[in-house]
Amino acid sequence: MFQSRQWHTSKNVFFFFLVWLISTIFIRKLFRNRSTSSCLPPSPIALPIIGHLHLLGHLPHQAFHKLSNQYGPLIHLRLGSVPCVVASSQEMAKKFLKTHEISFASRPKTVAVDCLAYDAKGFSFAPYGPYTKSMKKLCVSELLGGRTIDLLLPDRRDEIRRFIALLTEKAKSNEAVDLGGELLRLANNVVSRMLMSKRCSENEDEAGGMRKLIQEFAELTGKFNLSDFMWFCKDIDLQGFRKSAIDVRNRFDEMIERIINEHQVTRRKRNNEGEVVKDLLDILLDKQEDESFEIRLSRENIKAFIMDMFAAGSDTSAITIEWAVAELINHPSIMQKAVQEIDSVVGKNRLVEESDIENLPYLQAIIKETLRLHPAAPMIVRISSEDCKIGAYVIPAKTRLFVNVWSINRNQDYRENPLEFQPERFLSEERISGRVQLDVRGQHYEFLPFGSGRRGCPGTSLALKLVHTTLSAMIQCFQWKVNKEGNDKMVDMEEGPGITIPRAHPLICVPVARIDALLPSMCG
Repeated sequence: MFQSRQWHTSKNVFFFFLVWLISTIFIRKLFRNRSTSSCLPPSPIALPIIGHLHLLGHLPHQAFHKLSNQYGPLIHLRLGSVPCVVASSQEMAKKFLKTHEISFASRPKTVAVDCLAYDAKGFSFAPYGPYTKSMKKLCVSELLGGRTIDLLLPDRRDEIRRFIALLTEKAKSNEAVDLGGELLRLANNVVSRMLMSKRCSENEDEAGGMRKLIQEFAELTGKFNLSDFMWFCKDIDLQGFRKSAIDVRNRFDEMIERIINEHQVTRRKRNNEGEVVKDLLDILLDKQEDESFEIRLSRENIKAFIMDMFAAGSDTSAITIEWAVAELINHPSIMQKAVQEIDSVVGKNRLVEESDIENLPYLQAIIKETLRLHPAAPMIVRISSEDCKIGAYVIPAKTRLFVNVWSINRNQDYRENPLEFQPERFLSEERISGRVQLDVRGQHYEFLPFGSGRRGCPGTSLALKLVHTTLSAMIQCFQWKVNKEGNDKMVDMEEGPGITIPRAHPLICVPVARIDALLPSMCG
């Protein structure tokens, strides 16, 4: 009896001590927040513990857009225990990404980055510093520079011709095509050949594995993980997220290890063959062996960079083309203008080439309008390395930044009828502004499809070449029906969750050959 009472007394003391401790921490944090809240941007009312997490939904960029319409172009949110700011205007984007670029040059570290991206050892997620500077220089000068892209043109041309040949067979049999899946296969093959002189689809098991891995990577990096936002869940894998991410990384690692080992054997065999066209893996391995190179590349650096290339170079390109085709099906008059332009510039005796794109301004406008309404990366995500002042507000260090590109693109202050698909807007804007071409590389902050500044996408040139040439070939060679009966039907434009805004529903359509007699020789 005495022992029982003593246990209950101890239990009550422990309970009251725990309540006192939590209350003290909460009150101190509350007063600290009150002392700094006057310096922070406006914010909705937050709930205890979860903050504003309940406001996100499954499409955060759309939720942020609604909040910005209510609270202004710069708002402060607390996602669990993570302080965040959301910038949703051209002016705010410029202040963060140009005026205070160095303060916001790093990307936040998450469980996905830790597990999938080899603890941020690649380029995309590495903290800003000497490594990212050197890798950016290497990308611009060699890996994704103009000379390397030109040397690897035959690979891209061959893959696009194979893709058109596949669609021709589907057209002959009046067979429906999962366009997103086939475009992802095309993009994977292009990236794979540029990286390692090898087509993913040569080994269907390996090809299917790679495509599945890239899709799982995109899903995991765009998925909400409680451990990233709640401090008391940091080391608890409640959702099994870390387990899934490690499984994807291990499967990718096994595949890439085998490919690198095979590549090294091939390199040794061809050492005496004289001058050969080097793929990107050759260049990376050369730099790893070069003791004079300014940084020391490890095996994990190389594997992380390959993961970056597949994740950023294939999924985004495929999704952009898929959205463009969906918009053109829904806007037949725009499709007809594109057909007329390609026919007048290229003709019907040969397949469109990369060199033709500069003479197809309307096609370029279609791609820009697609990237405006359906940006491959809807939000630019960074984290502050120090306190900085944005207008009247002080943004503390370790605050996560979301530049809502999706929202900026829909701002009616910058464009009329921003929700409508109107490629002509880019042609008229360029005439009025006197610009030869609206820059897509981060110089105009009302249009940031590839990011901006030091952390802008180094593969922009490659992505644009692949997207423009593939879409123009699809327009040149085929008409597109959304069902076999040919009845008029609009394609739904619902977005799905993910870091790259995939379509919520696959685009299933039937290609109808426009120049049937010429297709075999064109794809030859």
